Amino acid sequence: MADAVPHETVSAFLSIEHLSIAFGGIVALDSLNLQVPRGALISVIGPNGAGKTTLFNCITGLYRPDRGRVRLDGRDVVGMKPDGVARLGVARTFQNIELFLRMTALQNLLLGRHLHFRAGFFAAALGTSRWRREEVHHRERAEQILDFLDLQEARDRRVSDLPLGRQRLVELGRALATGPKLLLLDEPSSGMTAEEKADLVFRIKDIREEMGITVILVEHDLKLVMGISDWVAVLDHGVKIAQGSTAEVQTNPDVIRAYLGEPEGWTSAGQVGTPTFNG
Repeated sequence: MADAVPHETVSAFLSIEHLSIAFGGIVALDSLNLQVPRGALISVIGPNGAGKTTLFNCITGLYRPDRGRVRLDGRDVVGMKPDGVARLGVARTFQNIELFLRMTALQNLLLGRHLHFRAGFFAAALGTSRWRREEVHHRERAEQILDFLDLQEARDRRVSDLPLGRQRLVELGRALATGPKLLLLDEPSSGMTAEEKADLVFRIKDIREEMGITVILVEHDLKLVMGISDWVAVLDHGVKIAQGSTAEVQTNPDVIRAYLGEPEGWTSAGQVGTPTFNG
């Protein structure tokens, strides 16, 4: 695992430059800069209201920032609609699960493949040979992702009937089904058991290493963050107050003052007692 933080001179796959956005006079992001190399697995942490989910919403086109740029592989995506950003290879999961609960796990994953269908409405309505070939291809890809995430037992079950931890894996699967280059995970371990979290860590690592996908993780479980991240950025009220390796962030006095109150909140293993990052 690399623990060097990229310098401004490094060519970044994702480049956040002076990103600012406010809502009703409340500043959510304040001139944020962040450089993410291709293939990195980084975490963005901070307390409620720090701006983490807002950052994801700006990257994916749900929000348009007041100032600044978001460059993906050199292309400025500010002002693009969410579907346009998705077509460039950006996928995400949500803090609050956004699935079609009455549909099966397989059907949810097939929705993720919708971006890649080339046959039009009439081809689908008429069941042309081209449409059938595409249907077979996308079903095969969805099945591969179900295997990858060990979700075959949930294949034909309605998502509403699955435990929360499995629902989160289905949402992760749907994001992977879009074929992303950049994957944004917003508190993917929320509601999971300790065993499910340990399994999630291995799966996220495999996503980066086997699929070559760049991953940005927003997560409140610091033990998970410290065990998986190449490096960590810390936000407080929309401002990046620290960035560095997990060891550097753990001992940063600004982080300790802003989030933990007392230095003894941290341990050498990167775990905390009662304080946690949420939101």
